[in-house]
Amino acid sequence: MILPWWASMLWLLAAFMGVQAITTPEGVRQIPLRSHSLSAPYLDSDMQSRYFEFGEDTIVRADQYIRLTSDRQGQSGWLFSKMPITATNWMIEVEFKIHGQGHLHGDGMAIWVTEERCKPGKVFGSTDNFNGLGIFIDTYKNSRPGVTFPYVMAMLGNSSVSYDKDHDGKDNELAGCSARGLRSGGTVPTKIRMTYYSETSLRVDLQWKSADEWTECFETEQIKLPQIAYLGFSAETGELSDNHDIINVAAHNLHIRQNTGASGNRGGKPQANPYQPGGTKAPGSWRWFFLKIILFGIVVVGAYVVYTMYRASKRGSRF
Repeated sequence: MILPWWASMLWLLAAFMGVQAITTPEGVRQIPLRSHSLSAPYLDSDMQSRYFEFGEDTIVRADQYIRLTSDRQGQSGWLFSKMPITATNWMIEVEFKIHGQGHLHGDGMAIWVTEERCKPGKVFGSTDNFNGLGIFIDTYKNSRPGVTFPYVMAMLGNSSVSYDKDHDGKDNELAGCSARGLRSGGTVPTKIRMTYYSETSLRVDLQWKSADEWTECFETEQIKLPQIAYLGFSAETGELSDNHDIINVAAHNLHIRQNTGASGNRGGKPQANPYQPGGTKAPGSWRWFFLKIILFGIVVVGAYVVYTMYRASKRGSRF
């Protein structure tokens, strides 16, 4: 009976020790944001999501995807976080898939970091005149000469600017890039990664050509988002259609080391000291090391006490 208890305690200790911040080579600690992350099976036992809401034509296939729209005409769907993003600096990586039948398809999907949430509308299935950031993965070309589609672009809204749908957002564009082949990427997981440093920079990278091969789409500086903003996804179809699937969302809070000097560099990209494996560790790393020792000691002492009581009860049962 004592062995299963030992195994459970050691497993809990290992799990607790494993949930910790990771220091990237750029000197930035990545702390998981569970409240803005998603993975299969997406729903709990009550068929609800703890951290996200969805609506309109969105359907959930618990073992595979959250489908914002099916490959049918005139659909729209959305998926939004229940809580705003509290991290000052963050990185959000999304695995998605846009696919369907036929040679013509549309219209596309959007990723939102906005004050508004759960409001269907005419901008890729969500509301127009939004306040915050919209990143649009546009798969149908309306009227934009010289641009190859699919096209990925960012727009900053201030609650009064309307998205220029007739010209594929040309007048609203903050930055963007063409991504030929991104739709129906085959066996390679299609991903987008957004990295934001408050009032400093926004970078968007894409993966669709080869696994673990990231292509920079754009990086822009001097960008400021609303203090209260929700993470969301939406998509729509018109006369042309596609499946728009969200497969996985991994969100992280980015904590910059104090010695990087990034917090004082508001005019450009964060500047970080090189990471030196085996070199000087940040104070937080040492604190975490001693905390793990203390926790291990508590487990050992607790196990010894339980084992002693177990042996004493066995001796008592003999008489």
